[in-house]
Amino acid sequence: MVLGAIGVSAGFLSVPESVEELKEQMASQDDGHGGGHVADATPSEGHGDGATGDEAHDDDAHYEHVFGQLQNRPWSAIYIACFFFMMIALGTLAFYAIQYAAQAGWSPALFRVMEGITAYLPVGTILLFLLLVLSATGVNHIFHWMDPELVDPNSENYDKIIANKSGFLNVPFFLVRAAIFMLGWNLYRWISRKYSIKLDETNDQSYFKKLFKFSAVFLVFFIVTESMMSWDWIMSLDPHWFSTLFGWYIFAGMMVCAFTVIGMVTMYLKSKGHLEFVNDSHIHDMAKWMFAFSIFWTYLWFSQFMLIWYANIPEEVTYFVTRIEDYNILFFGMVAMNFIFPILILMNSDYKRINLFVIMAGIVILAGHYVDVFVMVMPATVGTSWYIGMPEIGAMLFFFGLFIYVVFNALSKAPLKVKNNPFMKESEHFHY
Repeated sequence: MVLGAIGVSAGFLSVPESVEELKEQMASQDDGHGGGHVADATPSEGHGDGATGDEAHDDDAHYEHVFGQLQNRPWSAIYIACFFFMMIALGTLAFYAIQYAAQAGWSPALFRVMEGITAYLPVGTILLFLLLVLSATGVNHIFHWMDPELVDPNSENYDKIIANKSGFLNVPFFLVRAAIFMLGWNLYRWISRKYSIKLDETNDQSYFKKLFKFSAVFLVFFIVTESMMSWDWIMSLDPHWFSTLFGWYIFAGMMVCAFTVIGMVTMYLKSKGHLEFVNDSHIHDMAKWMFAFSIFWTYLWFSQFMLIWYANIPEEVTYFVTRIEDYNILFFGMVAMNFIFPILILMNSDYKRINLFVIMAGIVILAGHYVDVFVMVMPATVGTSWYIGMPEIGAMLFFFGLFIYVVFNALSKAPLKVKNNPFMKESEHFHY
């Protein structure tokens, strides 16, 4: 966490303080005294002593554009890491609710692990909401549509498309929606944890029935709010673009990351002598979920990409053209990490029972989906001025450390076995 905080701080300090300072830095790079991806964005013409007035104006606009991208870079790095770890906790909460609503018999052995992971949700949502508020108040500009000039018909920067969406995409409604989503998720998380502990303490089965009812209601709330969340917090970063599959796409990525973390935390605790009631069949089933949702995610990725790419409608295909041209290795690399690697490792049923193989697949899957979020956010906020440096590494390390601390601290607060769950005996004797 400390290393991450230092990295993020260094990222903010490395941002030029003015357009003039940026010009000096880029000029020094042209002279061979530096390097980096940003140097590629330096104009090749029109910034010499003989530039015309129009060329000089274009150059100034270019430098201002790059300056804005560089200012967005540390904020975008923080936003990616914050959203990624929050969505792991949210996906785990949804899976937890599914188990109660379905009255699943195999999974109660893993309930305390799930509850520990969801303990990060209050922390993650508070930090994410703070970032959204900072965007809304103009501290950062990662949400382009929040610029009031874009919806002002008298402004030279007026954007008709964004103005037509302003009934939904406006700052007050945006923040109200975010608050409702987060309050609803955290309310269910608080109720489910409270009733789960009460069930253990009292053996009053009415708490199990309440958990069943609250879980069913939460899942309806979740599937609606998850889709809207994906539109608001990710898709609106590219306000001219939309995809009707996007809510499902974010859902698939969220759930496969949740399954992976549940499995990895379970295997770690078991290796330390805990969770003795968890057997290889539980690990096998978690690996099956990882495999299945990796295929589901790939199906959604391909469906979205193929239909938009071959329809070749300019306002839609631009989204993918930008990512293929400027983020080529990351864009296709994360597809390989999220599809090809899980296929090779997890297709074999026997491999799903071997912890080493599941851990290897899990690390690649989590890294691949982190890159997926990176590729969704960075092109819209930073554009061509991206590279992997201290802000990106620092933000990831900070939120990873915070996630580990919160989760394992929560795991230490209650017994790891839900002893009075009516399906616990079935779960203990579960064999695939």
